[in-house]
Amino acid sequence: MRVLIATAVASVLGSTVAFAGAAVAPGEVKFDNGTVAASLTGVAGDAAEGRVVFANRKLGNCLACHTNTQIPEESFHGQVGPTLDGAAGRWNEAELRGIVSNSKMTFEGTIMPAFYVQSGYFRPIEKFDGVSILTAQQVEDVVAYLMTLK
Repeated sequence: MRVLIATAVASVLGSTVAFAGAAVAPGEVKFDNGTVAASLTGVAGDAAEGRVVFANRKLGNCLACHTNTQIPEESFHGQVGPTLDGAAGRWNEAELRGIVSNSKMTFEGTIMPAFYVQSGYFRPIEKFDGVSILTAQQVEDVVAYLMTLK
């Protein structure tokens, strides 16, 4: 009986882990008035990794448009978008997830790129056509980092 219970528990845990690791595809993200309530991965974002993606000029490149005084080691913070200091006080997690995934669902006419889409844009370099800028986990990581900006 104990073996049967242990096997059942292991099976349930294994399926939960497999489900948690399955990312929502970019075309399957559910927006509700610009917000995305559910995690794209089922895995909590890592704020430290999100900070790296945020500052990386070849990934998020958020600093090209936004100021963030929490990253003083990077120069040339942009002033096109709003400062992200205090972002967690202005937007909740679902709003930030929606904005990072596809800001056009929240801010009509914004020039901010959609970071988690695979179509509906022009990519001049063929190898990037049909490829999302960030992965689902990177979106979750950036959202986790933005939630630290009180």
